[in-house]
Amino acid sequence: MPTPDSLLTPSDLARRRGLRTMKAVALGALVFMAVLFAVSFALQERVPWLQWVRAAAEGGMVGALADWFAVTALFRHPLGIPIPHTAIIPRRKDEIGRSLGEFVETNFLSGPVVRGKLESTPVAARLGAWLAQPASAERVVAEGSSAAVAVLQALSDDDVRDVIEDLAREHLLSPDWGPSVGGWLGRVVESGAHEGAVDLAADTVATWLAANQEAFTGLVSRRLPSWLPGIAHRLIDDTVYRQAVSWVDAVRSDSQHPARRAIDGYLARLADNLQHDPATIGRLEDAKASVFDSPRVRALAAQAWATTKAGLLAALADPASGLRQRAVQALTEIGERLGTEPALQHRVDTWVTDAAVFLVDRYRHDIASIITDTVERWDPAETTEKIELLVGRDLQYIRLNGTVVGALAGVAIFTIAQLIWG
Repeated sequence: MPTPDSLLTPSDLARRRGLRTMKAVALGALVFMAVLFAVSFALQERVPWLQWVRAAAEGGMVGALADWFAVTALFRHPLGIPIPHTAIIPRRKDEIGRSLGEFVETNFLSGPVVRGKLESTPVAARLGAWLAQPASAERVVAEGSSAAVAVLQALSDDDVRDVIEDLAREHLLSPDWGPSVGGWLGRVVESGAHEGAVDLAADTVATWLAANQEAFTGLVSRRLPSWLPGIAHRLIDDTVYRQAVSWVDAVRSDSQHPARRAIDGYLARLADNLQHDPATIGRLEDAKASVFDSPRVRALAAQAWATTKAGLLAALADPASGLRQRAVQALTEIGERLGTEPALQHRVDTWVTDAAVFLVDRYRHDIASIITDTVERWDPAETTEKIELLVGRDLQYIRLNGTVVGALAGVAIFTIAQLIWG
């Protein structure tokens, strides 16, 4: 049963029209030869030269019918009669698919063939010239962003959250923090990198003291006997404030101040205890467990994924976002380098060629099996129509040529017979 026109592509519809036209022409030639034969056969006794016309018509009809049978036998049983070795394509559809797959695998999906083609093609240079154009780079980024957005939207938030939580537990929470934190702290103290933090703390305290002198009012004096005069109270509070400011200024200006050295000693001992003292390590682990309990870790994982996903979706959807602009710039720079650096071109061409040959050598059979499997899934009638639409129009020329050649052969045979036997 023919495929409905609604299921055919415009190209298939054009091929079907061309096929019907050529079938009509070939059939018209056969009918013409039959009419010519009938007329010449009836009048050849009265008009002797019509014998040659009759011979030509006989040969033309034989040629037309023979070629009609041959062409029709490829696609179906002629006149619906199951003659042996007819309807070749629907009957041997699967074998044709396997043969086509083997042909493609042997002659096209071959390492030497692929390597020879790619080595003769300046892949990197052409790619570089294309990417160097901002419009091309923007197109690549736009397509990649669309694909990335589709992937992000397809991901299950719960699954991603579980993955983040599992990774956090495995690589962040399960290992003991003490030895690693202690080692890091020891290196910081040994290199003096912590002194900047001490300076920052001293500067912060000095700034606070300068802006909050009233905080010292009554700090000490409220604990003094009430019979002391008020001026003594204020004097004591002011003295305490000035001493605090003086001490902080001394810490800020003296890199060898005892307070600094005390901090150094404390941090060094803490670093050593974190690495070797089980009690200190245990306290840190207990604190870690209390801070990062299961509900909190799960909430942090969900928040991290939600924030990351929202930021990526917004950046990928906005052509003017920094992410996409930097991606376009990076691709353009890569294209310029590919177009101007022969060494880079050679490396890229070699990598592309080796990768393609590797994939072809390893997956050539799987790639070719696509052809075989696809043909096997086709319905025999559908397969027949697809092939007939592709080559049927040309095959109708065979019928037409057979008519002409048969007519010429008929005339030639009749002429030779007349010359020999009269």
